[in-house]
Amino acid sequence: MWVKPDEVLLAHALWVTERANPYFILQCRKGHTKGGLTSLLVGTLDTVFDTKPPPYRILHQTPGSEVSYGVAVADTRSEIENAWEWLEQHMMQALGEFDSDDEITDFVRCKIESLLAQTAMTLQPTRSRESDDSEKFRTAVKKFQRLFKMPSEEKLVNYYSCSYWKGKVPRQGWMYLSVNHICFYSFLMGKEAKLLTRWADVTDLECTNSYVFPDSIRVSTRNHEYYFSMFLHKAETFRLMEQLANMAMKHLITEEGFEEDREMPLRTRNFAPRQVSSLKRDLDARQRSEAYRIKFKLPSVEKLHGDTECTLWTPYNKQHVWGRMFISPNYICYESRVKDLVSVVVPMRELFVVEKVESCTGNIITNGLLFTTKTKTNFLFAELKDRQFILEKISDFLAKIPDQRHLMTDNVSVCSTSSSSSFIKVARDREGERGIDSALSCSPRSQCSSDNGFIKVTSAMPDVADMEATPTGSPMVSITSLPGVKFQPALLTMFPLDQSDEVAAREAIKEHLWNMHFSEFGRGICYYRTSKTYELVTKGIPETLRGELWLVYSGAINEMATHAGYYSMLVEKSVGKMNIASDEIERDLHRSLPEHPAFQSDVGIGALRRVLSAYACRNPSIGYCQAMNIVTSVLLLYASEEETFWLLVALCERLLPDYYNTKVIGAIIDQGVLEDLTRENLPDLHGRLEELDVLHMISLSWFLTIFLSTMPFESTVNILDCFFYDGAKVIFQIALTVLDANRDKLLVCKDDGTAMTILSGYLEKVSNKDATLPHMLHSSLVGGSGGKLEPGEVSVDISDLIYNSYRNFGYLQTSTIERLRLKHRLRVVQSLEDTTMRNVTRSVLADTPWKVDELQELYLTFKDERLGASYYKNNTQSNFDPDKYDLSLPYYMHHKIPFDHFKFLFLSLSPWGQGLHGETLALRIFRLFDQNGDGFVHFKEFVDCFAAMCRAELPDRAQLFYRIHQPPSLLPEDLDSPTSDDAEIASEATDFFEYATLLPPTHRSVSESTPEYQGSPLLLLEGDAAAGSDVDITEKYRTKRTGVSRSDSKDSMRTLPKMTQVQFIQLWKSMYDVFVEHPREQDLYHSIATIGTLLLQIGEVGKQFLKSNGGNGVKNTRDLARQTSEKEQEEVTAALADAAEEANAEKRKENTQQPQDSLPSTNATDTPGTDNTTPPSEGHKSLSLSDSSNDVSKPDHDWSITFEQFLASLLTEEPLCEFFEEQWDILAAIEKLRDNRLQRQTSGLTPPIPRTA
Repeated sequence: MWVKPDEVLLAHALWVTERANPYFILQCRKGHTKGGLTSLLVGTLDTVFDTKPPPYRILHQTPGSEVSYGVAVADTRSEIENAWEWLEQHMMQALGEFDSDDEITDFVRCKIESLLAQTAMTLQPTRSRESDDSEKFRTAVKKFQRLFKMPSEEKLVNYYSCSYWKGKVPRQGWMYLSVNHICFYSFLMGKEAKLLTRWADVTDLECTNSYVFPDSIRVSTRNHEYYFSMFLHKAETFRLMEQLANMAMKHLITEEGFEEDREMPLRTRNFAPRQVSSLKRDLDARQRSEAYRIKFKLPSVEKLHGDTECTLWTPYNKQHVWGRMFISPNYICYESRVKDLVSVVVPMRELFVVEKVESCTGNIITNGLLFTTKTKTNFLFAELKDRQFILEKISDFLAKIPDQRHLMTDNVSVCSTSSSSSFIKVARDREGERGIDSALSCSPRSQCSSDNGFIKVTSAMPDVADMEATPTGSPMVSITSLPGVKFQPALLTMFPLDQSDEVAAREAIKEHLWNMHFSEFGRGICYYRTSKTYELVTKGIPETLRGELWLVYSGAINEMATHAGYYSMLVEKSVGKMNIASDEIERDLHRSLPEHPAFQSDVGIGALRRVLSAYACRNPSIGYCQAMNIVTSVLLLYASEEETFWLLVALCERLLPDYYNTKVIGAIIDQGVLEDLTRENLPDLHGRLEELDVLHMISLSWFLTIFLSTMPFESTVNILDCFFYDGAKVIFQIALTVLDANRDKLLVCKDDGTAMTILSGYLEKVSNKDATLPHMLHSSLVGGSGGKLEPGEVSVDISDLIYNSYRNFGYLQTSTIERLRLKHRLRVVQSLEDTTMRNVTRSVLADTPWKVDELQELYLTFKDERLGASYYKNNTQSNFDPDKYDLSLPYYMHHKIPFDHFKFLFLSLSPWGQGLHGETLALRIFRLFDQNGDGFVHFKEFVDCFAAMCRAELPDRAQLFYRIHQPPSLLPEDLDSPTSDDAEIASEATDFFEYATLLPPTHRSVSESTPEYQGSPLLLLEGDAAAGSDVDITEKYRTKRTGVSRSDSKDSMRTLPKMTQVQFIQLWKSMYDVFVEHPREQDLYHSIATIGTLLLQIGEVGKQFLKSNGGNGVKNTRDLARQTSEKEQEEVTAALADAAEEANAEKRKENTQQPQDSLPSTNATDTPGTDNTTPPSEGHKSLSLSDSSNDVSKPDHDWSITFEQFLASLLTEEPLCEFFEEQWDILAAIEKLRDNRLQRQTSGLTPPIPRTA
């Protein structure tokens, strides 16, 4: 391929010249073809420096110059020779006409660059997203996939040069970080070092600096520790590793796979550096967006598009404050350089006018933009370096905002104005000058107009001046209540409590101070948030304003404003719905703040029920968790039902993520964070608390209820004020302050009980001198001291506690807490995964022959395959499984896999999955064990299936093999298509299934027709048509093996349906396929041919016997069973068994001494695994599958065999007995699977399996 002509300083270093002419040199990399020491040295250098170039290249060099230029490279000799021939044919003659070397070089460079441009134009229509990555990175991706046998779906994020410490020796190489794996490869002096670990297995990531491993990164898993050092960009590498590990832990929690942001390259293509991959830029953008959302309390779907430095005019002190403006599709935010000086959040939906502000006489504003909201609040930003681009961006975002007519009931104008009030156009198409209507045509719900550059987006509603807005700046929305359901306002307005004059006066002063604050800094979502706001919040929000400000500070107002009617829809959907969550909610309703009169009536209880049920309906992965009722009951006192719902959404999904799922993972993670903060800030106290092991026991309730269950209610609401304003850091500040206040007592306490009593008593006695409610302890605190002070004891006011928390620990940053959360998320999630594994394996241990270690390995393998469905999004079925969240079900029911992944495990682990048609057997076994027909098998069904194949006794394995060749495992569509070789089999199969429709149904649902076989993991189906037999082959086999007769053998052995001729053909073909590449393959094939002939004879004898006893005509099996007495059936079975033994003895005696005809083609001639030189049927007498009919394409409906006959024949062949008695080493198979797992091509999975009607 042609390359851009770049100067090559050392033309002959590590290269050998093979061809040359006056202007070009063809070279080969040293050691490429010869091997030896030179090849090792060059390969080592290329690996260390990641320079491994293509082995062939062509250089341009003039006779009078020492400088060379690369013009072509190739991986094969034929490619480079084609390029060489082209140069000699098209370039040499022209180059001889030039007078100087410079002219020759200029001509060559120009010609090669034109060839490159022509090639690029040819390939342009077919270029994919990979074109956003540099050529060097695409080469690294190919190397990564080749070295580690990764599927194309596994995305490489970045790679770094480093050393891996293998023992005490560092191996220099390259670390590859992909979405799901961390890999390392080194090649030094002919020795290869390779490491591959999944992020889901990582338990700890830490930067270390020790004498043995200096300045290194330690990666810990359950069984190993890996050290990497000598990084060029250690900080960047560690941040990326943390991010990828964090994604893996969230994937373990939610089982939601990674999806690349397809719009990200369009946003960054023009200015993003090409040195990093598009996926790396995507992850960086995610990280910035997450920090942006946390900082400004924005919805979880908001994506940051960019930020820039600017100034904000603050009218309250007449100053321009420097900071940064952040722009996303739905919000414009600002934060000052000085922490907490001023910040602003302006939703796009609230904008009325955006206009340019130009400099004029006496005006020092440059590059300014003035934003005017619907409530007539102005925000002036200046010193914007790229003002026109920002204006166009805002115009695009405004055009894409959906027209929510119940909310946006006004005209939105985007204009540009100067000091002379003239308008200019602010939106244009990037590919050329296009009309404004075209630029804004992406908003089909809006009417766009353009007049003299004035952009107007109009909705068919009244003007904003005619509207009455709420204090939050959003129009009042009336939501029609559901029939019989009345949504309640804030419950304190319906259940007011008496207040003393002193308390009422203090509350009036608070309200006056806040009203003054609103008049100066603004009110609602669009306001100036300053340090004065923080001072007022820490002193407590007035009762009348609490609900409104909680909505604003938490960001819940944004989601409520953009989802009008959503709450009422959820209430309608959840009313009267009974499930696990609703049962738990009903149980806890009357435990929620029962001391307050609002929850002593049906009004408060009904509102609480609707809010909790609506949220359980919205988020079934959480549903309902204890402690949610306590928090929600407090929110309902100060906010309406809908406002409370959105506050709960913000609390559970953004402010306290993963707190309220079934395993309260978030709260457990934050317990670890609190321990780290205590160790760092209160080291002496941490040591004592660690000895007592008390901190994690008492802190869980602190986090889950935000101190509501441990502190008097009237005091805790002040903590909620600060929590919604400042986020989760407030909980840690309060916790550290409580520990610090009791430091002396805790240091001298002797046991954990005393320590818990000290902390509980302290929290109970926290008072609130400005409380508007009477002293009210939560019911969980009843039985303690009741908040009564001991003689000489001084109570703690909540305002002082909050003040001390900000004074002593206010330096805590949200970024610090997030970093510590990541550290403990790895440990907590992995610990919970281990607990889950123990619970699941314990739930199936009593009913399986597997040992504990084998069950755990099977579970890990099963889990890996289950997670693989979401890794690469290759599961065509729905990933949502309601059973996963039903805690009433056994543990194993929460873990399921579809057929695609069962098939992969069957082919990899089962002794029956080694043949060419293993997928067919996998499908039939899957149908048998998929008891409820939902297209999934849970973990118990999975281990039962493999126990039946790998550990069961011979009769049980034979039963499984027999049963998977009958309905419901064998269906009409499973039969071979009619080809020239097996048309007879297909015709027989078609006629058989047509005939089978006349028979009584034999494949009822497993739950109705399948009793569990005692002592065996296999589920046996009781046939409707088979006749019973007193000859118990299984009992004889077990007596022979153990010498002990089991009296319950006959009772436990259920009779299976008889096997017809077509089913027998399918079984026989499967038998041949199972033994492919077995060490005793030929012996097994000989045994199969022997028992096949035997069973054909038995079927013929049985058919003649039944005809002689059944009169004229062929009757179905049910009629024959009714006519034949039990004694006669016993005699028939015994006679057939004796005949089988005699026939087998005779065949062995003959031992293929006389050449005989082979079996008909309908039996085994096309059986997989047969050998032309030693056909399995050789040496056995030919038998016709039909009695006297000459039409061999028709199935013989009278021919059949029973399972007892099949088992008796099987027991006569020692090779088959040994195969079905072999104890399969499942651990070795799992280890082999893990070594080869990544060779699997995930893009070639089969579609969902067909189900029966």
